[in-house]
Amino acid sequence: MKSALTIAGSDPSGGAGLQADLKVFRIFDVHGLSVVTVLTAQNTEDVTSVVPVERDFLEKQLHTLLSDIRPDAVKTGMLYSRWAVELVAEVFKEYSLSNLVIDPVTVSSSGTSLLENGTLDLLREKLFPLARVITPNIYEASVLTGVIIENNEDMERASQVLKAMGPEVVVITGGHFQDVARDLFYDGNYHIVKGSRIEGEYHGTGCAFSAAITALLALGNNHLESVKKAKEFINRAIRNAYHLGKGMGLLYI
Repeated sequence: MKSALTIAGSDPSGGAGLQADLKVFRIFDVHGLSVVTVLTAQNTEDVTSVVPVERDFLEKQLHTLLSDIRPDAVKTGMLYSRWAVELVAEVFKEYSLSNLVIDPVTVSSSGTSLLENGTLDLLREKLFPLARVITPNIYEASVLTGVIIENNEDMERASQVLKAMGPEVVVITGGHFQDVARDLFYDGNYHIVKGSRIEGEYHGTGCAFSAAITALLALGNNHLESVKKAKEFINRAIRNAYHLGKGMGLLYI
């Protein structure tokens, strides 16, 4: 059986973070491995507290797991700390891992910051050059590049800036221009990955999308196949979303 590792934060609601990633891996019949970077207090409405695990414990989790099991693909979600980014980069190279997917988490859906000052710079410098795919949404792509994205041309310009930072493939999600859900895939050539625009707010879409890409890469799909299939998966998950709490909908995964 193929396996995929998520290095991410914990979400008690199960709608995002490593809990969501593991559910997605299982749907694709990929064994899920997880290393927790951050504990959060959150629900479908808000994130009220973020507590990073200690550096020594994060390092122990990674080395203990990877000394025994080599995942076929890896994704990172909320790393939060500068030292966490440096450590993950060191470990990724030490164990010669492949198929790294980076979901460059910056803020929660409710607007809470999910990284400390300086982490974004290290993410660009240390991890992007190791990545097979990065999956920023429009807001994250703007923060990472300084390009204010207001139309399709801005998305293309931002993707070029991001590609120059080292990843093999850039996927900018969340393009809702002209009432079409439009993600931009860029590997030196542009591909538009379209989906139906579904009204409402949904928890964990970025986590689930990047997790699906990770699972599909682990199974041997190429970049573009993985992104297209992940997009189809997310569209289904949103269409069948449900509400358990007072806030955002939870994806059917």
